[in-house]
Amino acid sequence: MPRDSAVPPIRKRPFRRILRLLAALTVLGLLAAGGLLGYLYQKELPPVGDDVRSKLLDARGNVLATFASDGRSREPVNLSRISPLLIQATLAVEDRKFYDHIGFDPKGMARAVLVNLEKGSRTQGASTLTQQLARNLYLSHEKTWTRKAKEALYTLQLEMKYSKDEILNMYLNEIYYGHGAYGIEAAARMYFGKAAAELNLAESTMLAGIPKGPTYYSPYNHMDNAKERQGIILSVMKDQGHITAAEAEQAKQEKLNLKPRGERDATVDAPYFRDYIRTLVMDTLHISSDELDQGGLTVYTTLDPEMQSAAEEAVQKGMDQNGELETALVSIDPRSGYIKAMVGGKNYRTNQFNHALATTRQPGSAFKPIMYLTALSSKSMTGLSVFNSQPTLFHYDNNRQTYQPRNFGDKYLGEINMRQAIAASDNIYAVNTILKVGADKVAEMAVKMGIDSPLQHVPSLALGTSPVSPLEMASAFAVIGGGGLKMPVTAILKITDAEGSVLYEAPPPQGEAVVEPAAAYVLTRLMEGVFESGGTGNRVASEIKRPVAGKTGTTDTDGWMVGFTPELSTAVWVGYDKGRNIETADGRRAAPIFAQFTEKALENVPPKTFPIPDGVVSVYINPKSGKLATAACPDKELETFISGTEPTEYCEEHNTDGSAGPAAGGEAPHPPDPAEEHNSLWGDIKRWWLN
Repeated sequence: MPRDSAVPPIRKRPFRRILRLLAALTVLGLLAAGGLLGYLYQKELPPVGDDVRSKLLDARGNVLATFASDGRSREPVNLSRISPLLIQATLAVEDRKFYDHIGFDPKGMARAVLVNLEKGSRTQGASTLTQQLARNLYLSHEKTWTRKAKEALYTLQLEMKYSKDEILNMYLNEIYYGHGAYGIEAAARMYFGKAAAELNLAESTMLAGIPKGPTYYSPYNHMDNAKERQGIILSVMKDQGHITAAEAEQAKQEKLNLKPRGERDATVDAPYFRDYIRTLVMDTLHISSDELDQGGLTVYTTLDPEMQSAAEEAVQKGMDQNGELETALVSIDPRSGYIKAMVGGKNYRTNQFNHALATTRQPGSAFKPIMYLTALSSKSMTGLSVFNSQPTLFHYDNNRQTYQPRNFGDKYLGEINMRQAIAASDNIYAVNTILKVGADKVAEMAVKMGIDSPLQHVPSLALGTSPVSPLEMASAFAVIGGGGLKMPVTAILKITDAEGSVLYEAPPPQGEAVVEPAAAYVLTRLMEGVFESGGTGNRVASEIKRPVAGKTGTTDTDGWMVGFTPELSTAVWVGYDKGRNIETADGRRAAPIFAQFTEKALENVPPKTFPIPDGVVSVYINPKSGKLATAACPDKELETFISGTEPTEYCEEHNTDGSAGPAAGGEAPHPPDPAEEHNSLWGDIKRWWLN
């Protein structure tokens, strides 16, 4: 009997092979994922913008600004300096599960994918806060799968390398809040004029809603949209238990105190100074734009943050923010030449032109002290030199040309001396002076004092008809305030690269003697009269509680106040950009800005008198005769001279015997000692302490 054929082999079930395949794929997937995670953990993230941007430091080492090719400059703050209400509002609207996920929201992503597949486009996203940060730091905002893949990788790296608080802190300092404000600190200051730490519930929920659509949800552009989104955020915060229903309703009804749009630059402090430094670094030190923007340089500057704040505040209060009148303020320490404050205009957001550097403005009578210093230092004139203030037709250039200036308001004072001419800003006296000492000598002195702009060697130079910049004027007056010593104007102290190596360091300040200290001091004493009774700066005298010297200047298009204390030389200019004439009231804005800045900037510095150098003689004179006063003279004034130029004749008008010299039985007046002169100064100018 034949045997049956062999029993067929048992078939292996297909699902076992599938299970093995899946298991193998799972292992491979885990290994690949582990390898990817390990790779991402070891791989460095691209440098964050603020890590490669060069930083600008003020004189105290604080970060004043950062440089970037996109023009952005943020105001980063630590998480501890941001209102908890703003943090809660941001998480409520942007990423409720931020502290629970690992950078992704799977449910939200799945929902977004389904919607996108259904519509056939990538219109909807479910980005977590970390994903948004990755996109803002490293990627563009184009909606492509490639960008999304890169975003996912960067998101994983951020979650692995930083804590949740660090990620949140970076996000709040990076996100765009509209109108040039990057980061919550800049936004808080732009919209509400306060620090991020000071935001209340209503302000926090308003700002938290803006990043989703900086234009659409801007309270400046669309208040209705902004309020609607604020209401949504308040509702979510209430549902999450962060606030009560009553608090939500109160915040929703609260009237927000928004700052006027464009009132303050939202992105950087001292923006005009930042731009000035950028130009110096690139043009003078020959550092490229790319190296400055992305080289991680640190630029140490001379700017004093408190003085800069005082300058910005004085400009803010002294100017009409809605008008077209512009201004500039620049202040220099005459002892070092360091620029301490610079404001190039009233609003950087609307006008980035730095008027402090504009060499197209006529200084008017503010130029006269340069001429008077020329006259005094030549010893051909003194504070008692007399000219007749009356309508005069001047002849010059060997009588080939004529010039007929006028005094403001056609007011002429007759025979006056230099002190009176400076206080009253007399033009006739000034032209007589420049014709006496020579326009070429005055121009030469101006160059020595720091005026680099070209000057015309004509009689009208005495009246400031050759344009100069506010920075040049502050530099020139610093020579007077510095006792005749010119210090190089300095804004950059040092530049280091990303590794801390020094690329540039300013040489130690070394002054150049422009005139002898005695001449500078005598002129200073004469210029103090500008703030006394009858002087053109008298209207702000009560605001300045310390010794100060200066000079006003007014032309058809420009208004000036330039002056100095022993610590600061400051130039303030006002005028229009478009060649428009200024009104008298416009021109008078410069002096109050100068006064407010000077007092605020030096509020913690005790008032100091100007130091008296060697070579100065102070004697009592009869103001009517200009001669040495005798015991019989009813009026005496203390006047200061360069030694050897003081009067030697005595007044004889009041001597009973008609002789010229000390009155019978009296003593010849003697030069007062420095203490006596200082006592007279303080007694004469009551405003310094008593007003």
